[in-house]
Amino acid sequence: MRTFNRLAIYCGSATPPDPGYIALAREVGAQLARWGIGIVYGGGKVGLMGAVANAALDAGGEVIGIIPEALVNAEVAHRGLTELHVVPDMHARKALFTSLADGFVTLPGGVGTMDELWEAVSWAQLGYHDKPVGLLNAGGFYDQLIAFNRHMIDTGFIRQPHANILIAKATLSELVDAMASYVSHETIFAMKIHRL
Repeated sequence: MRTFNRLAIYCGSATPPDPGYIALAREVGAQLARWGIGIVYGGGKVGLMGAVANAALDAGGEVIGIIPEALVNAEVAHRGLTELHVVPDMHARKALFTSLADGFVTLPGGVGTMDELWEAVSWAQLGYHDKPVGLLNAGGFYDQLIAFNRHMIDTGFIRQPHANILIAKATLSELVDAMASYVSHETIFAMKIHRL
């Protein structure tokens, strides 16, 4: 079983009209803090990002933000975190996410959240990391994405050994438990070496 000192949280910087999304983000931040799991996230003070961070901080948790310079200049950086890392660009941001966290949890979000999620999955397939990639499918938000992931598996665009990289559960407790049980797969790099 894996243990988690820190989890990277990928989520939207938007505040949707439905207040349930902000409530979900707060619940996740507070619960991870109660479990003693630190949060690594995008460093913003707005939307679901800010809600996760503030709830974790209010519950006494560790919150590390990683934000590109351009967003700091746009005045969306959260200045009250345990640590705030300012990096040159999005590539550096995602690399630092991967190095500081023991796994990844994706909450509802938009294009940026999807970019982060799929890069974490892709890097796992290749072998750049062997950390679990979780998808919190609260309220069925990601039902269609899960179905499309299954379609990619069924059509052979995701190899069978990689079919279980993306771990999707409806509740945070179920998700973290499943991530703790994650067993690393054979990576694409290893597959290529075995064929030489």
